Amino acid sequence: MSYDLNGKNFDRNLDLKNLRPYGDTLNDGKVQISFTLPVPNDEKGIEAARALAMKMGLPNPLIAEAITLDPDHTMYVVYGTVNHTVDYTDIVVQTVDAPSLSRHEIEDLIDAEIKRDVIVVGASTGTDAHTVGIDAIMNMKGFGGHYGLERYRNIQTYNMGSQVSNENLIRKALDVQADVILISQTVTQKDVHIHNLVHFIELLEAEHLRHRFIVIVGGPRISHELAKELGFDAGFGPRKYAEDVASFFVQELIHKT
Repeated sequence: MSYDLNGKNFDRNLDLKNLRPYGDTLNDGKVQISFTLPVPNDEKGIEAARALAMKMGLPNPLIAEAITLDPDHTMYVVYGTVNHTVDYTDIVVQTVDAPSLSRHEIEDLIDAEIKRDVIVVGASTGTDAHTVGIDAIMNMKGFGGHYGLERYRNIQTYNMGSQVSNENLIRKALDVQADVILISQTVTQKDVHIHNLVHFIELLEAEHLRHRFIVIVGGPRISHELAKELGFDAGFGPRKYAEDVASFFVQELIHKT
């Protein structure tokens, strides 16, 4: 048996129905959070951060760092203990239902089942100027040792870059007779990505093109569940690579034919 900072004992056995954070010891409930307050870095600001952490449910929090961002803004790093638990066994997550294959397995599957090159058009759309996501999936060098779609011998790619309008993306997909449209969304402030993605699907539906393409969206705030709700075929969040995306759309193309 172990004890937390308040002298209460806690069980050190793993209980997935009562899952708690793990800091130094299993089930100790230790967490670290950070936030910024628009106040000077002084004793009053530190006490305000401590009071806010207590309202978040952290009894006796420790303000480990108070970092001056400018004269009127301070970032705080807070250590504390949470008493809440979650039932891990009761959590259900909607994920892409397609086995992830290697690049060579994907190429062989295209040869055997589709028997032609697969054409993919991708872009960061709307006002989003970030290309890191779409480049990681499409460019030859890929990301983190995972080659992008340009490296696949029987996938033709058209990376349109950033700040591409939904209309231009659809027009390009039609011009090259694309099978797949990939959209990357990095900027998410005030849900701008949601509005842009809804607009894209609405354009496809208005032109009776929704079933013409497999449409996929990816980004740091994207989940498969959200993508499906918005009308996409699949959504990919962080820690997903070209082979994950290609595994899905190749198997989806086979199912459609």
